[in-house]
Amino acid sequence: MAEVSVGQLACRAGVSVATLHFYEQKGLIQSHRNAGNQRRYNRRMLRRVAVIKTAQRLGFSLREIADMLSELGDQQDITKDNWQRLSQQWHQALTERIDSLQRLRDELNTCIGCGCLSMDNCQLRNPDDALGEQGPGPVLWERKDS
Repeated sequence: MAEVSVGQLACRAGVSVATLHFYEQKGLIQSHRNAGNQRRYNRRMLRRVAVIKTAQRLGFSLREIADMLSELGDQQDITKDNWQRLSQQWHQALTERIDSLQRLRDELNTCIGCGCLSMDNCQLRNPDDALGEQGPGPVLWERKDS
């Protein structure tokens, strides 16, 4: 069976038909119409949906997933080499998120990122709300170099 219906793909992938339609609308997966105007998916879309679901579980947004998958170009297959490349990107992105969360955790009791609320104990990092000139919100947490 080289092609599957939307219902078959949904069942095998463990997602709803609406989810598949949404993924297709976002350009994450592709189908074509048969002679009876019914959607048909190549079986390789099953692996692609599995990759999408894994990326979502890791906390990546659909936009981030689409950007990562777009690097595969027109090639829709997730090969071993493609998976290696994607997983390396994900590893790096997760490492950056973990580092950021650890910094946030370590300073949670004394700093909220300076800029979104002035607290007496933030005066050491943000005297007179000087960071407010750099933009709204917690500018210290939103910078990559902090």
